[in-house]
Amino acid sequence: MSSTDARERSRWSRPGPADAGRTGVLAALLELDSGLLAVPSGGWLVIRHSAEPTRAAYVPGYRTPHAYRPQLPAVGPALARPPRRVELSLPQPLVRRFVVVDTPDIATLGTAGCGVLLDAVGRAGALLFVIAADQSFGATELNLLSDLAGTPVRVFFAVTPGAAGWAAGEGTAAMRESGESGGPTVDPVTVTVEAHRAALLAAVPGLADVPLVTGGEADLRRALVDWASAEELRRGSLEPPELPGERGRVPVLAEPGEWSEQLDRQVRTAARRIRQHLALELANMHLRLVQQIVFGVGCAGLPHLLDQEMAALSLLATAQCDHRVGELVDDAAGRLFGAPLPEATRRRIDKAVRWGLVDDPAGQELERAWLVTSTAGVASLTGPAAVDMLSAYPSSPRTAVLPPVAVALSGGCWQHWRSPGNNDPSAARAWAQRALREIELELSREVARRFEAVRLSLGAVLSDAAEHGLLLA
Repeated sequence: MSSTDARERSRWSRPGPADAGRTGVLAALLELDSGLLAVPSGGWLVIRHSAEPTRAAYVPGYRTPHAYRPQLPAVGPALARPPRRVELSLPQPLVRRFVVVDTPDIATLGTAGCGVLLDAVGRAGALLFVIAADQSFGATELNLLSDLAGTPVRVFFAVTPGAAGWAAGEGTAAMRESGESGGPTVDPVTVTVEAHRAALLAAVPGLADVPLVTGGEADLRRALVDWASAEELRRGSLEPPELPGERGRVPVLAEPGEWSEQLDRQVRTAARRIRQHLALELANMHLRLVQQIVFGVGCAGLPHLLDQEMAALSLLATAQCDHRVGELVDDAAGRLFGAPLPEATRRRIDKAVRWGLVDDPAGQELERAWLVTSTAGVASLTGPAAVDMLSAYPSSPRTAVLPPVAVALSGGCWQHWRSPGNNDPSAARAWAQRALREIELELSREVARRFEAVRLSLGAVLSDAAEHGLLLA
């Protein structure tokens, strides 16, 4: 799970099971009509502040967002596939304090989508989980909440009325009968909320201090604003105006041979390990897809399922590349400037390596979005705008050396597998196998390209420092 970044605005995410009244809770908080919050199935809704209300759909395969209205699929050309996210900008006071990321329900997210949700929550800093009075916590929900227990993420719970209002189970009925016969009368709302709290804490004791509210928007709004104020101060303290050693000269402590002879070997090893890790994940993904095609979502649900898997795979590949590049910089630069490498020096090296990638035409092509086609091939679009279309939620500008890995399904996959004539599970399994193989080959080549570009840029930066005997600002 990603950690919060001092450079990012505080946000909170709002998952939960289906039919829990999640949209009503958000509409009440923002004082909006719930119809304005509608998004295509599986899409994420991002709500931010602006002077003028706008709504835009971010669709993989395009370079610019499309205007979007809930009543219609799109304004202008029809969208070939559902958007990864819809951004709603409003002149609403509450979203001045934080950005709201509204996710699909837990069932729609699935296992892969919950992995993406964990990354989003880690960056956001807070999560509002909405559950109805007549619902119980499922295994997927409890696994998600268990992953958040003990982390800096602030968790809030909202309990909403069920289909039969606040009428709870047998425990509430017994207490009502006791009250009618002269015993103490117990509020069914309180009973229901406490029953949910007990069920939650029995499974996830680490969330003992989590507040549960009954859908009262005033109390919930106040709690979220209080959190946002404290979170803003906390994030501000994490990022000092200037780190010690961020400017000036850094002396070189070693000869070039002590790092340059190992860099090539380390780059090859790092790239190979990432390719092996991704190949193993794709093999496991193939098993999950086959199971779902035969026993789960079938052919019509294949595009959404595979698109969720590609979103999770993109995060995994990005994290793997960032981690390995960080190890390369720490080891090679540590030999030259001394270990452990000061944070200010590390940032200066990362910035110089990024500049080297930007100046290199091969490095510029690393900003690329990969799209799985209806023929089980892989196409690509270059440029940061194309990559941004594949993100389910916004984040601060990256400070990592490499751009993110971004893989999604093209619109043709949706049109092909949702056609009534293409409902053959055997054909779907064969198509999924070919598509995953093409993805593995393309990502393997991409990882090799990325680490070769890093090797050249990092080598140039450190060679220049060794030649001049210092690292310049």
